[in-house]
Amino acid sequence: MKINCIIVDDEQYARKLLAGYIEKLPNMELVKQCKNSIEAMQALQENEIELMYLDIQMPDLTGVEFLKTLKSKPVVIFTTAYQEYALEGYELDVIDYMLKPISFERFVQGVNKAMDFIKLKNRQTHIPPSTPQEKLTKDFINLKADYKIYKVKHNDILFVEGLKEYVTFYTKAKKYIVLESLKNLEEKLPSVQFMRVHKSYIVNIEKIDSLYGNIIEIGDKEIPIGKSYADEVKRILF
Repeated sequence: MKINCIIVDDEQYARKLLAGYIEKLPNMELVKQCKNSIEAMQALQENEIELMYLDIQMPDLTGVEFLKTLKSKPVVIFTTAYQEYALEGYELDVIDYMLKPISFERFVQGVNKAMDFIKLKNRQTHIPPSTPQEKLTKDFINLKADYKIYKVKHNDILFVEGLKEYVTFYTKAKKYIVLESLKNLEEKLPSVQFMRVHKSYIVNIEKIDSLYGNIIEIGDKEIPIGKSYADEVKRILF
């Protein structure tokens, strides 16, 4: 597998450093070095680019502004000297965030992340459309967190807690913070196993240890039952 990539950075030294790193890796193909977002836009239109190394602080159009203009974008790795853009990179689905000066070891870590993501995306693209029966038997959900995609089995999920535009998936081993809404998750998670019990909580019915009053216990966590959900919760559980 060979990845077509471009570098977008207004600093010649930064472009030269990344180009040298790319040249060392046999699975990477550098298609173009771009000095600004306009050149990058042209490169994306003329070539099939899978990975873009994108600087943030550039004249005319910053890397963040440029990324927001793209309807269809390749996998993106931010390369910057400014740490304060990390959260914005996460919200823009950037796969990695590398602080300058970038060592070769750190560069390879980013390449591995990008490779894993591209392989997974390609597999999903080539999977034939699921039949209704196949959809019913799917027993996992893909979660994008920490610049990775985690495959989490439904049976491992204890409950999900919502907080504004983010949700936290709780399992016995780990928790995952994901940019998602509980409303969307209600449609993604199987209703025979998961139930909305509060405006801020979805629980795995099979993981409920006890119920007293308007409180559900899962392990050592007490989860409130919202007034508007109480009748449906009691109907399903009893």
